[in-house]
Amino acid sequence: MSILSSSGPAVRAEGLAKRFGATEALRGIDLEVEPGTICGLLGPNGAGKTTAVRILTTLLKPDRGHAVVAGFDVMKEPGEVRANIGLAGQYAAVDELLTGRANLEMVGRLYHMPGKQARLRADELLEQFELTDAANRIAKTYSGGMRRRLDLAASLVAAPPVLFLDEPTTGLDPRSRIGMWQQIRKLVGQGTTLLLTTQYLDEADQLADHIAVIDTGQVIAQGTADQLKAASGGGRIEVVIKDDRRLFEATVVVQTIARCEPDVDRRARRISAAVDDGSSAIAALVRMLDGDRIAVEEIALRRPTLDEVFLRLTGHGASDEGGSAEDWEEVA
Repeated sequence: MSILSSSGPAVRAEGLAKRFGATEALRGIDLEVEPGTICGLLGPNGAGKTTAVRILTTLLKPDRGHAVVAGFDVMKEPGEVRANIGLAGQYAAVDELLTGRANLEMVGRLYHMPGKQARLRADELLEQFELTDAANRIAKTYSGGMRRRLDLAASLVAAPPVLFLDEPTTGLDPRSRIGMWQQIRKLVGQGTTLLLTTQYLDEADQLADHIAVIDTGQVIAQGTADQLKAASGGGRIEVVIKDDRRLFEATVVVQTIARCEPDVDRRARRISAAVDDGSSAIAALVRMLDGDRIAVEEIALRRPTLDEVFLRLTGHGASDEGGSAEDWEEVA
């Protein structure tokens, strides 16, 4: 594995901006990723995540700003940056007419590895990503999850210290997603630094040591998942009443302390709503329900989810479309 050329952050971006015509894809992004950690860049489609990754991997020139990856300046030292990174894009970039083994050997040869070394590295990665049994099958016969694993393996042929994964689990079924998460954790456990873009809140919650929430080309919040949830404040009250005939009355009571319209599950007799001050809200709710003699089966306060954090920060869910241009490309 290559060694980072400095003891600072593995990735550092300062004021990155990019415009496509009248559209500002990035509007001054600041970001730091510490060595040996996972940074999750979280945001909806069109938020600017892929544009940021393209700049950091030298595929796109910023209009302004500065970025250093693996200790090298992305504008002044693009060759050194490329020699120290791996990139797996949103879609598996494998040659469907080659076998899995041939795909990996080809990447090794492109990195100027001797033939024997390329073959040994291919075999090592096929075993690591549980593709040995399919090594001699052509890639077009692979399932979506297998192709994504092969693509990730290809990005690791040169054992880069910094890896960029752009929405690596898009389109995968739940089992394949969990398998990909396991592989990602193994890589970081071996010392790889990883910047992961995703629109899946559970993915960021599960994997990321640090999360940067991006929307309309700007980082609007940063921190660990717990820090972001704590900063969002409040929480969510959930109450289950005993008599479904009192459901409407109980909903009216919950509405008086809620931050938004309560959600009601009639079959489960459950009412839930976001609140600003969880402790005060739950105490007030107990008093009011008791005063109205509405019997409660269960009442609880839980912390906000990342989805609720994102909604509060941006006014829309993380799966909603953003407004930035992500489809433009400009080779640096």
